[in-house]
Amino acid sequence: MTSVTAAIVYLHGFCSSPASWKVRLLAAALDSRGLGDRLICPALSHVPVEAIAQVEAIIDAQRGRPLTLVGSSLGGYYATWLAERHDLRAVLINPAVVAPISLDQFVGTQTNLHTGESFEFTAEHIGELRALEVPQITPERYLLLVETGDEVLDYRQAVARYAGCRQIVVDGGDHSFTRFPDLLPQLLEYCGL
Repeated sequence: MTSVTAAIVYLHGFCSSPASWKVRLLAAALDSRGLGDRLICPALSHVPVEAIAQVEAIIDAQRGRPLTLVGSSLGGYYATWLAERHDLRAVLINPAVVAPISLDQFVGTQTNLHTGESFEFTAEHIGELRALEVPQITPERYLLLVETGDEVLDYRQAVARYAGCRQIVVDGGDHSFTRFPDLLPQLLEYCGL
């Protein structure tokens, strides 16, 4: 992968947005290297099929450009499906391994943490997530970043799901992945930047 044209497509998590602290930090790191134009971070729809369509439109528009998906939480779940479907590499940050089960408790009215926008998350959306389950992964596609202190998702599920993948398991932390700043160099190297 060459740093001349490589880019990152960042997929944020449930109720998050491109304003998340990890996206802002990644953007600043790329800006400091003169690579600010290499980050693509759409505001993903809360409707799973719409979120996937948004990212597939980006992938299609970027044909011929080396892309790496970086997915956090639900974005990691999406990144897995997209990486397998489009032959891409992905960095997964505290990914939602069993999103249909993990998010079942959130059916109802939700509020985006950054925009304040309210939306309805429905049982139909859970069904859409089930349709995105990937039965088998290609281990060499992935870099897994997890913290053992994740209070939302059990990191051991991700470690087992992505067995055989390059993994960085950090003691402590939380679901936001507190050590993200420390691991930015490894992430950027993996992405060819």
